[in-house]
Amino acid sequence: MVSKRIPLVAGNWKMNFDHLEATYFVQKLVWLLRDAHFDYHRCEIALMPSFTSIRSVQVLVEADHLNIRYGAQSVSVTTQGAFTGDVSADMLAALGCSYVIVGHSERRKYHPEDDANIVDQVRAVLTAGMQPILCVGESYEERRQGIELDFAVGQVHDVTRDLSSDQAAKLIIAYEPVWAIGTGMVATPQTAQDAARAIRNDLAATFDTNVADSVRILYGGSVSSKNAAELISEPDVDGFLIGGAALDTDELAAIARLTVKATSQTRR
Repeated sequence: MVSKRIPLVAGNWKMNFDHLEATYFVQKLVWLLRDAHFDYHRCEIALMPSFTSIRSVQVLVEADHLNIRYGAQSVSVTTQGAFTGDVSADMLAALGCSYVIVGHSERRKYHPEDDANIVDQVRAVLTAGMQPILCVGESYEERRQGIELDFAVGQVHDVTRDLSSDQAAKLIIAYEPVWAIGTGMVATPQTAQDAARAIRNDLAATFDTNVADSVRILYGGSVSSKNAAELISEPDVDGFLIGGAALDTDELAAIARLTVKATSQTRR
């Protein structure tokens, strides 16, 4: 069956770029894609700035009618009140955000965010009309033990078991093996496909094939223009959540172009 899922190339800027640098980045990226006659109907581009840059990106995107989408890197589980430093989902939605990253391994490790908190974040994002990008993935230790697929699927299931089928269908899942994030190590295309297929099978078992077929599953972990074409050619890999390479306009534009080319050849 030919996939109708539109590939998504999402750049996670993490704690990089102030609002002026963010504006310049978006302008340059759009120019590069325009010169390449990029077709946004065949691949979606999204950027995840820091909180301080979201408004500047919004103003540029809306003023110039750009096809770039954007979102946030985290969200509070609360809607308002005495929660110093928190940013609510409603605030992000008011800034025109389409996506919010939830459960990134760095948030799980450094803050830390547990499964209950991640479920509440997902619900908050969905209630505000945005889509969560749920990050899952094993460490080197789980991989050494040979339980990487069970671990990643378990992280997904810990969230989806508390969702309705309509809510689950709006998820985007990013498989990001922790051992590959920022290390230069990258999963093989077959490894990415095996994880994506296992996650999709679990969605089908928990809900139904309609839900499983509608959820986009991204790969993240040292993605570059050197490996993007092979990774996106796998049938269950629907795009990328990119860290380091998303800080380079030329590299991000190249990955987007390769994504369109590869999926046009493999998913006709």
